[in-house]
Amino acid sequence: MNELHKETSPYLLQHANNPVHWKAWNQESLDLAKETNQMIIVSVGYSACHWCHVMEHETFEDSEAAAVMNKSFINIKVDREERPDIDAVYMKAVQIMTGRGGWPMNVVCLPDGRPVWGGTYFRKEEWMDTLEQLQQLYVANPEKMLDYAEKLHQGINAISFIQQPETVNNFNQDNLEALVEKWKKSFDWEFGGYARAPKFMMPSNYSFLLRYAYQQKDSNLFEFVNLTLTKMAYGGLFDTVDGGFSRYSVDMKWHVPHFEKMLYDNGQLVSLYAEAYKLTRNPLYKEIIEKTLSFISKELTAPNGGFFSALDADSLTTEGHLEEGAFYVWTKEELKTIVGEDFELFGTVFNINDFGHWENGNYVLIQTESLETIARQFNLDSTELHSKKENWEKLLYISREKRKKPRLDDKCLTSWNALMLKGYVDAYKALGTVEYLNIALKNATFIIENLWTPEGNLLHNHKNGKNTINGYLEDYCFVIDAFIALYEVTLDEKWLRDSKQLTDYCFDHFYDSSNGFFAFTSDLDTALITKHYELEDNVIVASNSTMANNLYKLAIYFENSYYETVAQKMLAHILPDIDYPSAFSNWLQAFLNFSDANRELAVCGENALENILLLQKEYLPNIILAGTHRPSELPFLKARFEKGKNLFYLCQNKTCGLPLEDMVSILNSIKNLRNS
Repeated sequence: MNELHKETSPYLLQHANNPVHWKAWNQESLDLAKETNQMIIVSVGYSACHWCHVMEHETFEDSEAAAVMNKSFINIKVDREERPDIDAVYMKAVQIMTGRGGWPMNVVCLPDGRPVWGGTYFRKEEWMDTLEQLQQLYVANPEKMLDYAEKLHQGINAISFIQQPETVNNFNQDNLEALVEKWKKSFDWEFGGYARAPKFMMPSNYSFLLRYAYQQKDSNLFEFVNLTLTKMAYGGLFDTVDGGFSRYSVDMKWHVPHFEKMLYDNGQLVSLYAEAYKLTRNPLYKEIIEKTLSFISKELTAPNGGFFSALDADSLTTEGHLEEGAFYVWTKEELKTIVGEDFELFGTVFNINDFGHWENGNYVLIQTESLETIARQFNLDSTELHSKKENWEKLLYISREKRKKPRLDDKCLTSWNALMLKGYVDAYKALGTVEYLNIALKNATFIIENLWTPEGNLLHNHKNGKNTINGYLEDYCFVIDAFIALYEVTLDEKWLRDSKQLTDYCFDHFYDSSNGFFAFTSDLDTALITKHYELEDNVIVASNSTMANNLYKLAIYFENSYYETVAQKMLAHILPDIDYPSAFSNWLQAFLNFSDANRELAVCGENALENILLLQKEYLPNIILAGTHRPSELPFLKARFEKGKNLFYLCQNKTCGLPLEDMVSILNSIKNLRNS
């Protein structure tokens, strides 16, 4: 029978009443397949996934389809957010078989777990016919399926295997310039982002490009990044009524989103907009940060300080039907009633016209012009229009709150919590809002108390006081990164010691010295059909590229040459073979860290924290900051504190100049570095 009622995952619980005899992925389920010699259906999705819901309703809730599945297969449902390791392995198989991937993902496997067929969304009849044919083939000609499974397994292993280069090719600034020039050819100069649809936000891409434009004084590239961030902020993709970004836009103009709101997107985008705000002081970017964090606080924050995972794409209509985007869209009549006499102006700001129309008389709010431009068009003061816009959004919010909200995925994932924690820290750096630091510290305490065991390992998930999954590399790398960020704004060395402890645990249980990278799963976990190494940066950056950046910083703080050597070897392996830089932007960040433009700055003295926080408000992507207001045993700061003095040591590659004693001098020195 269906066993998913025993689980805590909101996605699995959504399927607990299906007539399919679903089981969770566990050793008991896998052993049963071998004992009964039945093939396995592995069906992977997540709670906020629209097409996952569609396939559930059309197929998995259907008794006829369930009968086919129950008769001959062991049926296993997997939450890809709880088990990214399983998702990654079988996604490779689907991509080999079909040339594409996505969710829902459905794979049929032999009893030993090796896949023989798979794809994404299937209609009921196609699904049933295929399963019946596969079962007939398995009974009549099992050798043929075994042969195919072996060949496919070899293919999965081949793309999972990290081959060591015979010779190490040097990667230098000229290579990077060539990659960026190639990259520019894919830019959309009208709406920002890439000239294709759907459009994903890819925060790591724009973080790197912003830094590269700044360090190389590339005004053309900076203009593109600014265009992209502005157009993403103008709405559609961004919920101007209540803050927060949806997962991606289905069109070229960032207008109609795939309406689910994911914690990981919003955490990374807050960090990106905070970086951009420090460089530009653009008030639009500040608004985006504040609205997004307000949304996170209201909708995705637990009383214990943890962050929930997502809001669904689908919500109930007034007729009681689940429909994608129902919570977020408006008819013209609704808007006229809510806004009243200002509707003409409102309609100009938010494009209640052909440009802003989605479908079936529904509009998704989107700006195309700045409020300053529109204010001039209507002979208004821009301050007055800003005030009107705020008031409209309050009215819309009050009206929208009367609707049925999208379903909440209330599990807490360690990796995503850490991304959001860092978002709060980066917002604090940029804006100085103390509440953001307090929320970050509360979340860090939540992670330490609930997700870090006395044995030293992190756990991946938390819901209803339960943790059921051992941590993955993504959990460690993002927590390490977030804790380093907390050190940078508190100067509490506890956060660095915690980061180092977690890093050393990664070396003990994830590091593969034969290829120089970290495996995605711990050596304490049951092995899957192949080993997974996460190398390519995607919507979420790769765990290995994040580890390379972490190791760079920790090598400086602790003067640990081994950390530095490992990070350099990782880079030396990855960089020379980069063909499409958008998939390696966080690796390119790490390359810039090791460039001649990078510096380390030690801030010592009774006013160290105050001075550090002033420095944090500046955009200094090539400066690693450390500081102390008392004598410190941290290797990088040891013997640098002098009572009664505020000292600034600007260093490069373990060599420091004479200390400066005032903020103006150190900022001028940093400015001169960029101008040299």
